Amino acid sequence: MSTPRDRDSNDDDAGRGWQEPAHLGGDQPARDEPVQDGPVPDEPNIADRRSRPRDADHSVDPETWRPPGWDLPPARPERSAPEGAGPAGVDPSWAPPGAPPQEAPARERRGLFGGRRQRDPEMDRAFTYQGDVVGAQGWALQRGWTISDGTAPEDAALLPLITTAPPRMSKDHRPGNVLRGRAGSLDLIAFDAVYTSGRYVVPEYAITAAPLLGTPPALRLSPARLWKHGIGGMVQIPSEDPDFDRRWMLLAAEDGPQVRRLAGDADVRRLLLGTDDGDEFWTTPGFLAAIRPDGHRPELIEHHARLLTALVGALAVGS
Repeated sequence: MSTPRDRDSNDDDAGRGWQEPAHLGGDQPARDEPVQDGPVPDEPNIADRRSRPRDADHSVDPETWRPPGWDLPPARPERSAPEGAGPAGVDPSWAPPGAPPQEAPARERRGLFGGRRQRDPEMDRAFTYQGDVVGAQGWALQRGWTISDGTAPEDAALLPLITTAPPRMSKDHRPGNVLRGRAGSLDLIAFDAVYTSGRYVVPEYAITAAPLLGTPPALRLSPARLWKHGIGGMVQIPSEDPDFDRRWMLLAAEDGPQVRRLAGDADVRRLLLGTDDGDEFWTTPGFLAAIRPDGHRPELIEHHARLLTALVGALAVGS
């Protein structure tokens, strides 16, 4: 009886034919290979091949190696074609006559909601700041006017002109650079509506007021193209001139003979039609005033003086 530990007689010759591979057994020949006569040939080592490249490897030979493109022929310089010459093989006389160059049409600038209207140069000039405080003060001193910085006790009466002005101003606006004097037959007060921004005093509006005796009618005379606020309850007073009504609008709290005379005065219409429509006029108790978004300068004071003289004269006739 045999057990698993007993060797099988059939396994006696199982491992007799095995031999170690040549690459693991070194350079000794296998037992079944015949031994060659003479010395064993010396094969080059792989490390020697890496240290000494082959003779056919031209990439490391400084005498034969060339960078890519080194052996290309030299490039010929580009020669411009003679003037008037067309494509090769085409007679230049067959070419159609060339049309004269034309400028591309100007591209219309369009905004978010359509095309933009071109800016009016007269409007830009009218609302560009051109104030000259030093020049206005020098002009006033030469004519015997008095100068104040807007903090004098008599300057407190100018605050209603700021609060009732046609342009809406903030509570930070106050009178500044106040000039008082006489221009022709009128006593005038010219000052700037200023506000403080940091360490600077910024003039934003130029106001010229003419003191009046009595209480003038509440009215506002403004260019028709300007936006208006605070005109609730006012009625429009038409004139006899359609061109004047197209450019200017006279509003009054109530229709009366004084505002009718103002609308029908030919000198007033002529002077206003000759301006750039940049001024507005209004009345407060005791004053008829003119305002423009600018700082005062000598030319502006004289401009307001001419217009206020005509307006005061039209209101005073028959009163």
